[in-house]
Amino acid sequence: MNIPLVDLGLQRDRIAAEVEEGFARVLAKTAFIGGPDVTAFEEEFAAFTGTAHCVGVANGTDALELALRAAGIREGDHVALPANTFVATAEAAVRAGAVPVPVDVDPAHLLLDPDEFEKVASRCQAVLPVHLFGQLAPMNAIRAIAERHGVKIVEDAAQCQGATQNGTPMGGFGVAAATSFYPGKNLGAFGDAGAVVTDDPEVARKLRLLANHGSDKKYSHPELGFNSRLDTLQAVVLRAKLKQLSGWNTERALAADTYAELLADVSGVRLPGTADGNEHVWHLYVVRVHNRDEVLKHLNDNGVGAGIHYPTPVHRTGAFAKYGRPDGYPVAELAADEILSLPLFPGITHEQQARVAAVLKEAVAAHA
Repeated sequence: MNIPLVDLGLQRDRIAAEVEEGFARVLAKTAFIGGPDVTAFEEEFAAFTGTAHCVGVANGTDALELALRAAGIREGDHVALPANTFVATAEAAVRAGAVPVPVDVDPAHLLLDPDEFEKVASRCQAVLPVHLFGQLAPMNAIRAIAERHGVKIVEDAAQCQGATQNGTPMGGFGVAAATSFYPGKNLGAFGDAGAVVTDDPEVARKLRLLANHGSDKKYSHPELGFNSRLDTLQAVVLRAKLKQLSGWNTERALAADTYAELLADVSGVRLPGTADGNEHVWHLYVVRVHNRDEVLKHLNDNGVGAGIHYPTPVHRTGAFAKYGRPDGYPVAELAADEILSLPLFPGITHEQQARVAAVLKEAVAAHA
């Protein structure tokens, strides 16, 4: 039995008829840029997240950069962000002209550590807390520190569509939240796509301006922007998938519970948990093991498509090494050597999960 890390075919099949109908509608109207499907998706996703405005863009990295720019981040400003994140978080800050300031993460959930953020907050103009693996960063503590130091909050919400913290979803804690609809996300397109949600009408206006060549009307360019529009065909896909998202998130949560039961007594496997107040949507199921690389190879050699998110902390990449501090970030660095993502997706079967658990138990015992 070969078990993929993610099986996108199951989602594709569930929405195939609606997508086919939507594509035919777009083709018939030749509304290839913008159009009613983009507008409708923006309204529907804003309603889903409980925010006033959604601006669709070309991808998640652009979403982060545009959100920072619309929040007023300028050349030379400092932006705090977790060391344990995908490189796009830091990349977006640099593209916005800012200086990324890596911050260590907490050992329990690998989310931005408020105590570590406190140490750098006085020299930062913004913070990019990452809602990692499907649950929100500790936003009450982060927001209290940010307010005390006058730091703007822009949420990196690429992995948490549908997650909440004490009932508040992404976009409810700061200036804006940027998300990605990369195909493997909980809400994924059939290619690249992204969005920014906000309650601030001026931020929304600025986002639209910047994402459309700095233009609010044809051939008028009051600001320097660039081209980052949500593709109309991707909006069709996202509209169809958004209707399924809550159910799919429930399937992910049930699968996470199954793994917790199957792996509860497996020595040498540290299971993930949910932070207090969080409703987790389980974008990834990330365990921790010693001798991770050997365990991963054992899994892959036996047909289990496990992976690593992420093998290299931001400050240890060549592109961003100059932004790290000399004494490093010990929690993020240790985690990078131990984390292992197990197959998890809507539609995964109990049989598949039992096979993953059995092979993982074998691998951990063989490479203890």
